[in-house]
Amino acid sequence: MNSTTGRKSERLLNLLIMLLVQRHYVSKDRIREFLYPDASTDAFEKMFERDKEELRSLGVPIEVGNMDAYFDDEPGYRVRADLLALPDIALTPDEAAVIGLATRVWQHARLADATTEAVRKLTALGVEIDESALDIAEPRLSADEPSFDVFWEATQERTPVEFDYRRPGAPRTTTRHLQPWGVVRYSGRWYVVGLDTDRKQERVFRLSRVEGAARKVGAPGSYDVPPGTDVRATAVRLAPAPATGEAVVLVRGDAGNALRRDALSVETGVDGPDTRTSWDRVRIGRGGTSAAEELLGYGADVYVESPDELRAEVVRRLRAVVGESA
Repeated sequence: MNSTTGRKSERLLNLLIMLLVQRHYVSKDRIREFLYPDASTDAFEKMFERDKEELRSLGVPIEVGNMDAYFDDEPGYRVRADLLALPDIALTPDEAAVIGLATRVWQHARLADATTEAVRKLTALGVEIDESALDIAEPRLSADEPSFDVFWEATQERTPVEFDYRRPGAPRTTTRHLQPWGVVRYSGRWYVVGLDTDRKQERVFRLSRVEGAARKVGAPGSYDVPPGTDVRATAVRLAPAPATGEAVVLVRGDAGNALRRDALSVETGVDGPDTRTSWDRVRIGRGGTSAAEELLGYGADVYVESPDELRAEVVRRLRAVVGESA
């Protein structure tokens, strides 16, 4: 991770933690002492304002209030866990994404250490903290796409990215050039949104379709995100509609973790297409033909039982690939 981007990401996370785990409003002086100790007064004011706005843009509800209920003194800041957390209900991946920064990246390995370090520093300073407030950030969504790091960092740095991308049904990849505006979760998938500089239009790309290593090209800070851009709304508008219906698939016993995680039901130890491994019957809540690409990504580890139109689409695409390579 670029050192500047790493410091910024850690500072944002530390600010979120500091405002979340304390039981009362936190004064600006206290925030400066903990997070911006080496900054001049002017630099601190600018960085603090930018950081607050960035967290708010990610859905973090930062409240401003008086430190003392009886005196109109210096305002303080806090994040109420009950406002940041979602209700205890069954969530689709799309609904879960609105929890914002805490859910999107907290479980990211590079930021897990920063969480521990932030809590350690607060404790060392004698700050009374409520670690139970961190429960809302328990990992719900994975950021396991190989290209996630590059796009996340490029978004923070405002650095253009080059990558090889395979469109649905395409026999080969094409090289794309993007000025990334943001990375979002939609309908159970990670997408990057930005300006396609070859086509001069806004575009959305699913990270699972990026092949090989994405590459940052150009200088940091070389572009700006258009004012008023709502990255999530853009992703919803441009990304394919989520698959509907249900499907029943056979999955090898040691494969298909993502399918199992979102499954409506799992029946273990069933008969499968071969006896090389054990098989499970997994019922998923997306059965339209648009689910074919996802299932094809598992190769011989998944066999479609129903619906018929989905199985037919998978067979059609497999035959097209064989014909292309013949």
